[in-house]
Amino acid sequence: MDKNGADKNPLPPLSAVARTLPASGIRRFFDIAAQMKDVISLGVGEPDFVTPWVVREAAIYSLERGLTTYTSNYGLLELRKAINDHLENLYGVSYNPDNEILVTVGVSEGMDLAMRAILDPGDEVLIPEPCYVSYKPCVVLAGGKPVGVVTTQADDFTVSAAQLEAQATTRTKAILLGYPSNPTGSTMPKEKLVEIVNLARRKNWYIISDEIYDRLTYEGEHICIAGLPNAWERTITLNGFSKSYAMTGWRIGFACAPREILQAMMKIHSYTILCAPITGQKAALEALKSAEASVTEMVQEYNRRRRVIVKGLNAIGLTCHMPKGAFYAFPDVSISGLPSEEFAEKLLFEEHVAVVPGTAFGAGAEAHVRCSYATSLEKIEIALQRLANFLDKLKAGKVATAGQGSRSI
Repeated sequence: MDKNGADKNPLPPLSAVARTLPASGIRRFFDIAAQMKDVISLGVGEPDFVTPWVVREAAIYSLERGLTTYTSNYGLLELRKAINDHLENLYGVSYNPDNEILVTVGVSEGMDLAMRAILDPGDEVLIPEPCYVSYKPCVVLAGGKPVGVVTTQADDFTVSAAQLEAQATTRTKAILLGYPSNPTGSTMPKEKLVEIVNLARRKNWYIISDEIYDRLTYEGEHICIAGLPNAWERTITLNGFSKSYAMTGWRIGFACAPREILQAMMKIHSYTILCAPITGQKAALEALKSAEASVTEMVQEYNRRRRVIVKGLNAIGLTCHMPKGAFYAFPDVSISGLPSEEFAEKLLFEEHVAVVPGTAFGAGAEAHVRCSYATSLEKIEIALQRLANFLDKLKAGKVATAGQGSRSI
């Protein structure tokens, strides 16, 4: 018995899924970097811009008016109409705001809802790797089985229909695509997407398309998969305001899908979340109305940083393909002779530069690290110099090896 007279017998075990789910490979590096001084972080996938003032002002005004209530489970109708207009203007893709658009708490919730709405236990989802850290866990949490399909730098980390079909089984139910890609910054050529859509149609699979970085496309135009022939009726489009409008903390995303799919997602959403915060929804509405100039300004600045960081990485010997979207460079660090996790650890402690090891993003990324250029050009240039110093130290044997004073994370 404890001091309160309660039985000290151990509680039943937690769920097997919760016990075995791996911790995020990104977060632990952030936590350590936050405790260190003089760290330049190329790790955080978050805009360094502030949400445009016109958006913040709209949110403040909504609070002053006392708009603090629930909204429809689907979200504010005015916002859903604006989202449809936005997609129609950009990509020629249209949804019924009444029952084919759902406002979510970021794309993260939208991804969870999509998986839970379509998967039965044991269903498989094909996922090109390297991929965002939450993709595979979201499949597992919904009772499904994630199946990685490895892509390589030689193909600009793009995936083909043939690669996907080679990994398919009779349990395959969906393909999950995230382009522009986190962590590689790659985009998908239209011809490859058309082939993938045709494969999904032939096999009768769903397509889940995470397009959160759609506006951060620097070469060519973003292809909204739902706008391709034969794609709309089987595609769940996920997007949001975090990246394009520098609104990460507002946690407003949206999901678009044919009515039957969307209503299944909405039912789950209504029981688990009820609705996204009304203040964030009001801010998102204003972003669509008034913040386009800010988006253009941010994209231009990211493009400038993209060229500087990729040129700098290649100049110091870390081979890096030119990312065409998002705000990540994904250099190959194998020249260092270190696995990516050890490279990231030693770089953090030796030179106070935080990057994310490729192992956090699945197979095919072991020799890479993710470097975010969502930070100032000045910090990027300092980080590149520190990276060069680190490589010089490695060559000279001046970096401690395991068991010789290195610190473990």
